[in-house]
Amino acid sequence: MHFVPNITFGHPVVESLRKQLGQDPFFDMHMMVSRPEQWVKPMAVAGANQYTFHLEATDNPGALIKDIRENGMKVGLAIKPGTTVEYLAPWANQIDMALVMTVEPGFGGQKFMEDMMPKVHWLRTQFPTLDIEVDGGVGPDTVQKCAEAGANMIVSGSAIMRSDDPRSVINLLRNVCSEAAQKRSLDR
Repeated sequence: MHFVPNITFGHPVVESLRKQLGQDPFFDMHMMVSRPEQWVKPMAVAGANQYTFHLEATDNPGALIKDIRENGMKVGLAIKPGTTVEYLAPWANQIDMALVMTVEPGFGGQKFMEDMMPKVHWLRTQFPTLDIEVDGGVGPDTVQKCAEAGANMIVSGSAIMRSDDPRSVINLLRNVCSEAAQKRSLDR
């Protein structure tokens, strides 16, 4: 049973990319699957650096966090739009990255949900050193809101892939996030 109807990149793809690209790229695997426990070891063996699972998809987040660490990967914890950020909070000091979904997981090209920004802001306020990622509808028009709320990791698919100049879109997203992070550190 899948958490979402389609798995895009399984561990064979990760293994193949790692062989082709070497050790430099950081592979964060966003596992939108039921029973995320079953894919930890295959992803670790394939060369994943971070394993991000959905809080809604497991009954035992603590054990899963431990298993991911024991398999040599960083831990990401994702929540869907309908899940309150307080549900993630007890795990925040045990993870490397919190992912706030800004669309319903599963399909590209959805509209960005700006009403998720208070979750990002709350996490940034409560856990100033935590990596906070947003995923869904993020592009040049929405990245500023994400960065100002406190996101320092951006997932952007359609905005980059559908652009005539993907490199400039990536640079813009990166620069907006860097500037917001610098401003935050100056404001402290």
